[in-house]
Amino acid sequence: MCRSIKTLYRSENPVVEAEVTAAALQYVRKISGYRKPSRQNQAAFDLAVSEVAIATQRLLDNLKAGEI
Repeated sequence: MCRSIKTLYRSENPVVEAEVTAAALQYVRKISGYRKPSRQNQAAFDLAVSEVAIATQRLLDNLKAGEI
């Protein structure tokens, strides 16, 4: 799908918020087809990035080491 999204899960180093947000932004850009949305779509775009980042962080927080 989006080759620029890197694997974030690693048991030796915790993921930082900036990495999660960058991955969420890349995902939303790919799905929406927008690199930079119009002003009328900016709020929906930003909300989607935020929600994807939250879901991503929740997933990473709940993964167990050695079980991927």
